[in-house]
Amino acid sequence: MELRRIGFAFNPYNAEARAVLERARAWCEANGVEAWDARAEDRGAIEAACAAGTDLVCVLGGDGTFLRSASAIGETGVPALGINLGRIGFLAKVETGGLEGALDQVVAGDFTIEDRFRIEAAIVHPDGEVVERHACLNEVVVARGRRVRMIRLEVEVSGSHLATYVADAVVVATPTGSTAYSFSAGGSILDPRLRNMIITPVAAYLSPLHSVVAGEDHVVQLTLREAPDPAIVSIDGQWDVELAPGDRVEVRALPDPLRILEPVGATPFYDLLRTKAGLLPY
Repeated sequence: MELRRIGFAFNPYNAEARAVLERARAWCEANGVEAWDARAEDRGAIEAACAAGTDLVCVLGGDGTFLRSASAIGETGVPALGINLGRIGFLAKVETGGLEGALDQVVAGDFTIEDRFRIEAAIVHPDGEVVERHACLNEVVVARGRRVRMIRLEVEVSGSHLATYVADAVVVATPTGSTAYSFSAGGSILDPRLRNMIITPVAAYLSPLHSVVAGEDHVVQLTLREAPDPAIVSIDGQWDVELAPGDRVEVRALPDPLRILEPVGATPFYDLLRTKAGLLPY
């Protein structure tokens, strides 16, 4: 790949990220590549810089930093390369010591690009007014508020009633997000290359229906029927919006994936499950 301009989205609260950013800038200078940088959460800056012409965005941080920048990067079609400053690295697979080598591999064409399915969450009032929309790479969670009392959520899939859960929360996850909250609540792990949504209740009361996988052509609707306090919908852990009874969240597929660049030799997904995340037995 010809690299003329690279962006670096970084975690400003991580001192190591700033040190790695300096190394990245030095590589760019030595290789005649223009560079820009932005805070991972600064969506406007990332989108504007990508629109001005960018060949690759490197995300410097852990998986959380990657998620913060993913909504902006995903809208642009520019591939993203994660440099891991966190713990596991499902999304940021290149360790910091391999930064320069990974960029050399990109120039040499020694990489693959994996498309990751994204979804959109629309928060809708009972009168049909859409009050917010957010792109999502990992998961949409509708959860109880401050008090430790369950909420009642009706779940529909493309207009068909699936279940009414009395639970702490319901998670709608992408394959990328299936290793996170959904898995901890008993949901299955999906191959990250799939285009599906997995619906998983959290601490559901007397529910035999535990986890359901829906195809990309479906719309998953979560309607809050009863709650002692305003419930919370959380999108990728980055945006939190209050819900009142009667409000609903509509989750649907986005047409454009997030394109994740992986240098040849990066740890395969199923090895990560076993060796780093400890989700599978040896």
